[in-house]
Amino acid sequence: MKFFAASLSTETNTFAAAPTGRGSFEEYGIYRGNASSQAPEGGGALLRCLRDAAEAEGHSLVESVAAFAQPSGRTVRAVYEDLRDQILEDLRAALPVDVVQLFLHGAMVAEGYDDCEGDLLSRVRAIVGPQVRIGAELDLHCHFTELMRSSADAIVGFKEYPHTDLVPRALELYRILVDTAQGRVRPTTAMFDCRMVGIWHTTKEPMASFVKRMQSFEGQAGVLSVSLGHGFPWGDVADNGARLWVVTDNDLAAAQQLADQLGREFYDLREATRSQPLGVDAALDQAMAVAGGPVVLADIADNAGGGAPADSTFILQRVVERGIGNAVLGPFWDLGAVRICCDAGIGAIIELRVGGKCGPVSGWPVDLRVTVRHIVMDHSQDVFGMRWPLGPSVWVETADGVSLLLTSVRSQAYGTDTFTGLGITLHDKKLVVVKSTQHFYAKFAPLAKAVFYVDTPGAITQDFANIAFRVRGLNYWPRVGDPWALPA
Repeated sequence: MKFFAASLSTETNTFAAAPTGRGSFEEYGIYRGNASSQAPEGGGALLRCLRDAAEAEGHSLVESVAAFAQPSGRTVRAVYEDLRDQILEDLRAALPVDVVQLFLHGAMVAEGYDDCEGDLLSRVRAIVGPQVRIGAELDLHCHFTELMRSSADAIVGFKEYPHTDLVPRALELYRILVDTAQGRVRPTTAMFDCRMVGIWHTTKEPMASFVKRMQSFEGQAGVLSVSLGHGFPWGDVADNGARLWVVTDNDLAAAQQLADQLGREFYDLREATRSQPLGVDAALDQAMAVAGGPVVLADIADNAGGGAPADSTFILQRVVERGIGNAVLGPFWDLGAVRICCDAGIGAIIELRVGGKCGPVSGWPVDLRVTVRHIVMDHSQDVFGMRWPLGPSVWVETADGVSLLLTSVRSQAYGTDTFTGLGITLHDKKLVVVKSTQHFYAKFAPLAKAVFYVDTPGAITQDFANIAFRVRGLNYWPRVGDPWALPA
């Protein structure tokens, strides 16, 4: 069989002022036809996985665009349309094909397109017709839409947050598509709208057990796949919110029954799964009360992975004011500070203004006297087995032992090598503050004495009941205590 594959992914915070432009994609590399060989540990990792699986079974693969951008505001219309049209052009050139497998996000929004993934999938379907099998892998923080569902044969979402299961889900989708193309199954999908907006960590109960419960149905009684799309709270589109969908083998009634059942079970967990982050001083108080270290604080409101600028100083300011030492904070996206430090050189002692550059949600800049400890011009970090760039990056340290990681490419902290790659040790620190909401957890939790989630006035509000939606309807939990008591 002949496969066609492409990858186009970004997550859009429609409240963010800065648009997602071509440069946002170019930072991570835009590939066309060669990502699996040119970037097998980066933007082409999932395409490499698919190529290996397909070729091992005697199938061929035609590869198109692979492009990723760090989350920010709406994608510039011309940029989205160009990347989309390159994929469609390659698809037409590759015809005939048997299977199309796409690696998307599910919460990409562009100027004029509130559902980029649905738009792309529907155009792919129009080109290949009804007989070609189409599948998409989506991020867990997707907006699952009817246009996506009706355009694809099967859609599979990540189950874990942090997203440690990208490859297993890609292979799950691959197997469904192969079985469909070879006539062994006929996928049909039903969805349940949970009427909820929030963030749910699958590393703790009751979500950890709920993920296992979803998986327990797969492979039983014709159930091919079960996915819970948590939704992306900061995307103001009509389909924002948690949605659970089930793919069965040609049994829509069974799919709907199980989707309703599991969706209601998830809804019933809403109070038990409610996140309650701490304020800055409360988090610092609790961290200082823990014997030993390191204690990890997650700066959840300044997560670049949700569209935040990653330069807020709210926690740094209090660490300095309270005289807390032996601490590490970052990564701070601060191009000017990086340039100054690179010009000064390793060992230089300078007066440096850090952070607070991008607006009110960044706080005020903090002025520090620092020593430039190390500079890496092509720094990168591990992201669930892939390597993502951080660009020219700098480690600076104050006389009180407060170390800051400054980067040129905006990103959240995923792996410990985000810091250790510049020589910053973590095991001997009292406090490690990471700009991340949850993806840090897989690598940082094992070394932490304790982990606390900290809310600040940053860009990604955790007050889900009061997000200023204008497009998304307002009948959802937690804005409404029981949204099922009201009409949808």
